[in-house]
Amino acid sequence: MHGCYHPPVEDAFSRWCGALERRHLSELRFSEVRRALQALSSLYVERRSRLAAGAVFDGAGKRAAFALFYGPLHWLTVRSVLREIGTERTARGLGRIADLGCGTGAAGAAWALEADPRASVVGVERNPWAAAEARWTLRESGLSGRVVRGDLTRARLPGPGGAVALAWTVNEIAAPDRDRLLPQLVEAAGRGARVLVVEPIARGIGSWWASWAEAFRKAGGREDEWRVAAELPELVSRLDRAAGLDHGRLTARSLWLGDP
Repeated sequence: MHGCYHPPVEDAFSRWCGALERRHLSELRFSEVRRALQALSSLYVERRSRLAAGAVFDGAGKRAAFALFYGPLHWLTVRSVLREIGTERTARGLGRIADLGCGTGAAGAAWALEADPRASVVGVERNPWAAAEARWTLRESGLSGRVVRGDLTRARLPGPGGAVALAWTVNEIAAPDRDRLLPQLVEAAGRGARVLVVEPIARGIGSWWASWAEAFRKAGGREDEWRVAAELPELVSRLDRAAGLDHGRLTARSLWLGDP
């Protein structure tokens, strides 16, 4: 058999989690990351207005907590959503993924690894630290692609054989940007791209969700809510308990549009 050997997806995820621990716990204690995670959780629940200003990545502790905790959770959640929708629909013939507002790159990597052969990823991220972390995620996951800093609403969207991921992103951008982005996504799906939007099931989601869901349904897409039992990596599970959180089930809402 010719070509490169690719280990199973679960092995790639486990290796990435191990590399995350070595990368982010080399200079921080577990207790420091736990405190930072509690601060992050407070931001998400009580002070969401500060998210767009980059408060999530404000300080080494928060950056480590985001990478070590939310990165794996986002990876597992996106992978679960894709598999529930069906890999024949979400991954067959997939060549390139535009991961908009990619953060540390977990969502795009999770989707790219579902494809066979593996898809490439083009990440777009405004924050310089997150963009660098996303580049590292692609390398550690054995994926091809690149990450650029820029405005996700001005990114070139793929057509046939491509996909667009917006994971935990749309709710954090300004309303005018959301208004411009929605028709661009529908148009990309009309040209043959697949589009996945993932957001938390939370009261903090604005009224935009209903109009987006309606637009996706009118274009032939679907809206879902997910509550999936999760087997968390050991460090994520420890942080979850220590910070007083509970992620025994992965929860999310999603919008899907476009079939191959």
